[in-house]
Amino acid sequence: MQSLKSAARRGAIISVTAVSALALASCSAGHVTQTAEKVAAVDGASASTEDNKAAVRDVTILVEPDGTAALKFSAINQGYDTDVISLESVKVDGQRVEMKQPQPLHRDESIIADSQKNLEANPQQDSETVQYIATKLKNDDYGYAGDRPVTFEFSNGSIDVNATIAATQMQSGEFDRDVESSEGYTSEAPKN
Repeated sequence: MQSLKSAARRGAIISVTAVSALALASCSAGHVTQTAEKVAAVDGASASTEDNKAAVRDVTILVEPDGTAALKFSAINQGYDTDVISLESVKVDGQRVEMKQPQPLHRDESIIADSQKNLEANPQQDSETVQYIATKLKNDDYGYAGDRPVTFEFSNGSIDVNATIAATQMQSGEFDRDVESSEGYTSEAPKN
């Protein structure tokens, strides 16, 4: 016959084990881990006009492996109901960004600007409040991890930010790093 202490100890161990397993299983239930999604290593620059009616976010100069460049940003009208704001021009270190002229922005409307390749690769919201615009820049010897001044001219004022220079994020599983390649990445299967 077992002692009462032994049975109580065994019951306590089983209870602690069950609660621990339940707690560990619930830690990740319903959550997406950070490494499961692509997360930019450096957030883009953000700022707003002096009157705080126009704002830009995630301003980043993107350089592709083939040397082409683009400016990625979001521009938002965060003014009052009657405010209509126009983005008149964007310059990177004095160089005008090539892009079609966006429509004026009413309250809570925005512009999502990126390279044509990135716009095509990402789903676009079917909305009258969001404009998607492709941008291009002449690569003025942009070096990764550097930064350059960017000036946004809006109808209600200008915004100056220092934008980080970064590479476009590559699609997970489609590229392998080849340290001997002059391009740095290849779409070929890794060599074993």
